[in-house]
Amino acid sequence: MTQHVNLVVLLLCLGLMCPVVTGIFMDKLASRKLCADDDCVYTISLARAEEDYNAPDCRFISIKKGQLIYVYSKLVKEKDSGEFWAGSVYGEQYEDHMGTVGYFPSSLVSEQHVYQEANKTVPTTDIDFFCE
Repeated sequence: MTQHVNLVVLLLCLGLMCPVVTGIFMDKLASRKLCADDDCVYTISLARAEEDYNAPDCRFISIKKGQLIYVYSKLVKEKDSGEFWAGSVYGEQYEDHMGTVGYFPSSLVSEQHVYQEANKTVPTTDIDFFCE
């Protein structure tokens, strides 16, 4: 009985130290993206939403007209696909969503300030389209 209890406690402790990540890999929107650097971590530009956009699934972010968005990458358009950029919302009034990176249609925003040129072509990976 004591060995059984010890085993249960051990398994519980291991579960707490190694949490399980759950999520799903969604379909890729493109096979390549344009970035300012090889790791796509530097901000390319600051854009302003010209229209509202409701995210259709977890790969995307919802944006509101007038909202500022930091742009980190621009997907390279492929046949029969839309042109999407990846970014995160900016501003105190959007605190709940700051730091959440997702895709949005580039046609719905206007670039306000370009920080760095997006001149690095980088392949997309499955993790670019992973949803928790």
